[in-house]
Amino acid sequence: MNNGLLNAIIAYIMWGVLPLYWKLFDNVPAGEILSHRVVWSFVFMGILITIQRRWGDMKRIAANRTHLQSLAASGLLIAVNWLIFIWAVNNGHVVETSLGYYLNPLLNVLLAVVFLHEKPNRGQWIAIAIAGAAVLIIAIDYGRFPWIAISLASSFGLYGLAKKKTVQVASVGLLSETAVVLPIALGYWIYLAAAGQSTAWTLPPSFFVELLLSGVVTALPLLFFARAAARMSLSTLGFVQYIGPTIMLLLSVFVFKETVSPVLLVGFALIWTALVVYAVSSVRGTKLAKAS
Repeated sequence: MNNGLLNAIIAYIMWGVLPLYWKLFDNVPAGEILSHRVVWSFVFMGILITIQRRWGDMKRIAANRTHLQSLAASGLLIAVNWLIFIWAVNNGHVVETSLGYYLNPLLNVLLAVVFLHEKPNRGQWIAIAIAGAAVLIIAIDYGRFPWIAISLASSFGLYGLAKKKTVQVASVGLLSETAVVLPIALGYWIYLAAAGQSTAWTLPPSFFVELLLSGVVTALPLLFFARAAARMSLSTLGFVQYIGPTIMLLLSVFVFKETVSPVLLVGFALIWTALVVYAVSSVRGTKLAKAS
């Protein structure tokens, strides 16, 4: 197994088991968990940047208005994604989080069409149509629009789009993004303290130490992913990325005992079909492009 593939597998396994970590704090409001995740991610990445001696890169970002705007957008988007994910996990919606990350690569195609003026091939359009039908079926089964899945897919897709406008080392990018939302997180801490509503600071020492580790939990898979992306093709990386939502789906059924109706299984089957169609058409498109 090559080094890039190993790094990708590690990253997506880490993302897949994240619901187990956030479930440790199901008595803490999602917004408060998010604020700690932002603060401790900033602290951890600050230490890492110091070790890597990359503060010069941070200064260059601060001096570039275009980069600052892109990183501000990506920082806000990933914070929204984190908030929805944490809330969904701790309120028994892990199945829908899994659906969101299955939909993400297909939504990326639509975003590329709208914002980057890319032209999907016929197979990719068919995959998008199948995925759209799956979302409609799931929405009918739920009796409501699957907003958690769509919000997760949309926020992460737009996050990737914002990241395209400025290419940075993973550690520098993550520190910059958390720096954008750090004032909001600290302001929320002050508000909770003033209102006497702070929960995290009253946790037993062992649980609070685990919450402190949210910075490490956030950063490590991103760092492994960055190493993988630099060493392997995008098409291969695309296949590996389904490890994460598959683990989430298995956890939701076998660990968290969430209900999965037959109609929902049909919807997931359509999503998987769409992913296969998308992957095959993408690989064929790449081969044709190389041949020509």
